[in-house]
Amino acid sequence: MVDDWRRAPLDAKLRAALGFLEKLTLRPNEVHPADVTPLRKAGVSDAAIEDAINVCTLFNIYDRLADALGWHLPDAAGYAASADNLMRRGYLL
Repeated sequence: MVDDWRRAPLDAKLRAALGFLEKLTLRPNEVHPADVTPLRKAGVSDAAIEDAINVCTLFNIYDRLADALGWHLPDAAGYAASADNLMRRGYLL
C-alpha cells in the first residue's frame, strides 16, 4: 500500500479517502464540497471524513513546519523506537 495505494487491495472506503486526502494535500485550492461525494457513496461517514481531514491537515502543518524550520528527523531506528513506545504505552501518558 505504501508503494502504490492505487493498486493495493484496499477497502472502497479507504481508497476513496486516500484519493480525497491526496487532493487535499497536493492541491488544496482545488478542493470543493463535491469532492466528499465519492467518500459518502463509498460509505464513509461525515464524522470519519472530518477526522480524516483533521489528521491530514495536522500532518501537512507539521511537514511544512519541519521543512521551513529544518527540524531534525530521526533515522529508521529512531522511528522504530518511537513506534515500539507507542505500541507499548499508547498516546496517553
